[in-house]
Parts: sequence; structure tokens; C-alpha cells
Amino acid sequence: MNLQVGEPAPGFTLPGVQNGVRRDYTLSEFLGSKVVLAFYPGDNTPGCTRQMCSYRDDFAMFEGVSATLLGISPQDVDSHERWAEKRNLQFPLLADTDRAVAREYGVAAPVIGIRRSVFVIDAQGVLRYKDMKLIGATFERAEKLTGILAGI
Repeated sequence: MNLQVGEPAPGFTLPGVQNGVRRDYTLSEFLGSKVVLAFYPGDNTPGCTRQMCSYRDDFAMFEGVSATLLGISPQDVDSHERWAEKRNLQFPLLADTDRAVAREYGVAAPVIGIRRSVFVIDAQGVLRYKDMKLIGATFERAEKLTGILAGI
């Protein structure tokens, strides 16, 4: 799938956890709000830990532009819960264990499972920005993402 900016973001329902509370998350529940989907390869890995901890540290910036941040990776909810507790990650981590959502967004990858990628979705559910990494541990910083969010 080659999702383009300006197209509706594919909907999904995934199990997840936030602050020890488990539930299913659907993209449609966030209609009327801006959303950042942060796909990452794995819990407890150096690059992903740097990325998610940076979002944790800059979380007020996302709140300042009224945006919801959702982390998505192929690990299960048990793994997400342990990692979130260890690193004090206060935003939802969603489990895309079969990588179906990753395929919908065009970020599924052999070996690593999911390419590090970020999608910004506006309040109407339309994709407004995407950054898809082929390899590596670089990621979009909160400053850049919240600048984009402030403009939509």
C-alpha cells in the first residue's frame, strides 16, 4: 500500500495499554482530534527506547497542539505494558501482532517487522504528513511533529 498525503487514513482496531489500563483502540474514536501514529520496530530496543522516551519527555508539546500520540509495534500487550511501566510511557502503545495495520500503512518490513514511521492525521481523519524510514534509528522529533500539527 502506498498511502498518500491527502488521503483518508486507514481505520483500525488494535489492543493496547495506557498507564496499566488495557483496552481496544480504534482510529475512528479519535475523529475530531489530531492523531500521531508512531510505528516502531520493537519494545526495549535502543532506537525505539530513544524515540518513545523523547516523546515522553516532550509529551506536553503534543498536548499543546491537542494531539493524541499512539505508539504501534508488533509486540503483544504484555510486552508493551512492561516496557511502558519501565520507561514511564504515558501514551497508548498498541499491539499490531499480525502487522495488518502496518501493511495498511505501507510500513511492514521483512526481518524488522515494522519500519520506523510517523503519520500525522487531522481531525477529519485525513493523512497530512508521513515520514517512513527504510532502516536506522533516526526518527521525527516532537518539535517537528507539533509544528506540523499546529498548522492543521
